[in-house]
Amino acid sequence: MKKFRPQPGFVVKAYRFALDPNAAQERALHSHCGAARAAYNWAVAWIEASWWQRKAESTYGIPQEQLTQWRPWSLPALRKAFNAAKHTDPRFAAWWQDNSKEAYNTGLANAAAAFDNYARSRQGRRRGRAMGLPRFKSKRKARLSCRFTTGTIRVDADGRHVTLPRLGTLRTHEPTVKLLARVQAGTARILSATVRHERGRWFVSFQVEVKQDLARVTRPEVAVGIDLGVKSLAVMADSAGAIREVANPRHLDTALKQLRHASRTVSRRQGPDRRIGHKPSKRWEKANAARNRVHHRVANLRADAVHKLTTSIAAEYGTVVVEDLNVAGMLRNRRLARRIADAGFGEIRRQLEYKTRQRHATRLVVADRWYPSSKTCSGCGAVKAKLPLHLRTYHCDACGLVLDRDENAARNLAALAAAAVTGTGVAGDQDTTHVSKPRGADRKTRATARSRKATGGRAGGATLPHQRQTETRDRTQAEALTL
Repeated sequence: MKKFRPQPGFVVKAYRFALDPNAAQERALHSHCGAARAAYNWAVAWIEASWWQRKAESTYGIPQEQLTQWRPWSLPALRKAFNAAKHTDPRFAAWWQDNSKEAYNTGLANAAAAFDNYARSRQGRRRGRAMGLPRFKSKRKARLSCRFTTGTIRVDADGRHVTLPRLGTLRTHEPTVKLLARVQAGTARILSATVRHERGRWFVSFQVEVKQDLARVTRPEVAVGIDLGVKSLAVMADSAGAIREVANPRHLDTALKQLRHASRTVSRRQGPDRRIGHKPSKRWEKANAARNRVHHRVANLRADAVHKLTTSIAAEYGTVVVEDLNVAGMLRNRRLARRIADAGFGEIRRQLEYKTRQRHATRLVVADRWYPSSKTCSGCGAVKAKLPLHLRTYHCDACGLVLDRDENAARNLAALAAAAVTGTGVAGDQDTTHVSKPRGADRKTRATARSRKATGGRAGGATLPHQRQTETRDRTQAEALTL
């Protein structure tokens, strides 16, 4: 299907509001989300049935041209097949009319997208790790979600209610005046709405085509380098020479004591056991809900802190320089994984990308993943061969500079802004700039531990290429980047 593109001067944004449904509305929400899951599972089974049939027929020596035809997984084809089957299929015949058609369309659209991702991954046309075959969604674990694209979708004039197809009018937990004002002024058009159960409550997200209003940043001529870390969440150095440190709130560490107490309470209750068909007791469900509330509060506090940090950065500086961190790889370190996940490095990068582009049209510069920001001297440009994590102070052997390693890294990142045009806060500076392989650093410093597969020669195995050999000693940059 053709991808939607907003008209010139408009962008697509999401407005999310918490809901306060009554008991009947909550049952209807559960029913619609369950219908979406059932339609998804039906589509996966319907498509894969032809695959298994063809595989079985091929074992009997049936010619290729006489095998069962492939079943298409495009959304129109799935809609047509599902509409024909829902009247007679015993899984749907008795209750499919209780929900909006958009609930079933949600599941079918998700199945079509899942098979598209699988096919593109097999063909090498999809970035990221390999995608497997779509799997069935569990009734216990599947995320409750349903999307509405047609019918009555509006924000009511009182600013405290929304109206959705078949669900009727639902009260919102918070005012909707921001979206309502734009809709009434004619600068926004609602495209779709998605209801989702998340962190213990229901939310509705409106996908809106809204007129782009770019706000000029406070200091458009200033560039800032941001070094993310665990000790301090962010150390920021700008081109004016100012250094700012944002403390790591460590929301999860603060709640660990309460979380341990809640988990011990859950472990003492009679929980579910699918192997013997044992259902959880009421006391287990109550204790589990109490433990989940602790997790939900931590997630809400983390999201609030990250949004406030990224909004303040995007609204102040004309150029923002961040690192291309391998967060997935960092999470494999069992000693730091919990603290890295609690800090939310990936979410900070994601929010900076869309806030600098859509709200202020400033420039975001992404340093290369192998750029040695911590090992490079911000004064003379000398690069250390090694700088272990336990060394928190940077000592330059060439010029004698001594300063905090995070501050040194932030200064080097800010200096990278010279490689790009500084954002001016106008619509012309909307692209994200990637600075690749600055100072010739395109590899990590080699490990000195002896390899188990060493075949002789130098320690660690065979001789390294020339470029990696130069990383084993300090080197001086001919032209240092300066603020």
